[in-house]
Amino acid sequence: MPRVLLIEDDPSVREGIELGLRRRGHELRTAATGEAGLAALDEFHPDLLLLDLMLPGINGVQVCRRVREASQLPIIMLTARGDDFDVVVGLEAGADDYIVKPARTEVIEARIRAVLRRIEEPGGRPAVELHGDIAIDRAALGVTKAGKPLALAPSELKLLLYLTAAPEQVFSRQQLLEHVWEHSYHGDARLVDACVRRLRHKIGDVPGNPLYIQTLRGFGYRFGPL
Repeated sequence: MPRVLLIEDDPSVREGIELGLRRRGHELRTAATGEAGLAALDEFHPDLLLLDLMLPGINGVQVCRRVREASQLPIIMLTARGDDFDVVVGLEAGADDYIVKPARTEVIEARIRAVLRRIEEPGGRPAVELHGDIAIDRAALGVTKAGKPLALAPSELKLLLYLTAAPEQVFSRQQLLEHVWEHSYHGDARLVDACVRRLRHKIGDVPGNPLYIQTLRGFGYRFGPL
């Protein structure tokens, strides 16, 4: 089972999530502050981080940015409000998904599994694909631009893999939510938009005139044509 680090300052929320995930077989480490959570990362080596946004001291957004400076560890934010501006900031900082508290353990478990599945890609395609100066090695899950490796978070990588699997095809935000984030309900388009902005930045798309990931207003996104 995936090893999970939970950084949450509310004792009742922390204990509830910990109990629920442990019952499902997860190895779990908890921390009540951002500082303690960052220290636990190096010691515990989790497979995924559950991160509360509203933390004392170093807040969740700052923790997310620090993690992203050195790691592509999958991150799910925990927030008390789904329409907070902080959610958008957290997504821009590099989080892969978010959960609105309170949430049932089965919901948290489903999101954990969905995020960790995003880096999986079925075989049957060429080992290396070229899209302009971007090379994608689907077998090794590696991406380079002009020969230089790109460090992509799981959601960014899965989004790129999905878009490049059908170049020039337009995908709606809802389609991308269902296939990349595995949200089968009418999900939050901010997940898609924030991930697209981060991915564009990493692959060097020019703001306002992107070459790779193009926006078709009122419809969605497509990759290319180059």
